[in-house]
Amino acid sequence: MSVEVIMQYFVDYGAIAIFVIVLLEYLNLPGFPAGVIMPLAGIWASRGGLNFPVTMLVTVAAGLLGSIILYGLGRGGGELFLNRYYKHFPKHRQVIEERMNYLREKGSVGIFVSKLIPMVRTLISIPAGVIKMNFRNYLISSALGVAVWNLIFVGAGYLFGDKVLAMLL
Repeated sequence: MSVEVIMQYFVDYGAIAIFVIVLLEYLNLPGFPAGVIMPLAGIWASRGGLNFPVTMLVTVAAGLLGSIILYGLGRGGGELFLNRYYKHFPKHRQVIEERMNYLREKGSVGIFVSKLIPMVRTLISIPAGVIKMNFRNYLISSALGVAVWNLIFVGAGYLFGDKVLAMLL
């Protein structure tokens, strides 16, 4: 999906487009990189599409919903998936188990920090569900991590607008 197409979705559908595209990005679907989506939302806000606080609210709500969905998938069927995965890729078991132990040890801090690391930030929700992390703690640490991540990228688009757009094109 090109930058122009995404911006046109924002123009045509407003906050709904931002919400849906950010939700898809947080579900880790291909073609929706945060490094493009979030600054574009900020650029659109700087051009008067939405005000900045509303843009942040929309992107954080979408990111949090995506995180909750992945947490639910991990909690509901993660162990079954992992067992099948281990059968096909037994050498990966140790690395995955280490990451799950990291979450068990670090808890909410581990979720918050993980939400600030590219790629890990979207996928960490699944192991959090698999280990059945306390949902309230997961929700709070995810919300904080999502808010910080989105603030950095949406804020960059908002503050540096056309300079960011020139880099993305």
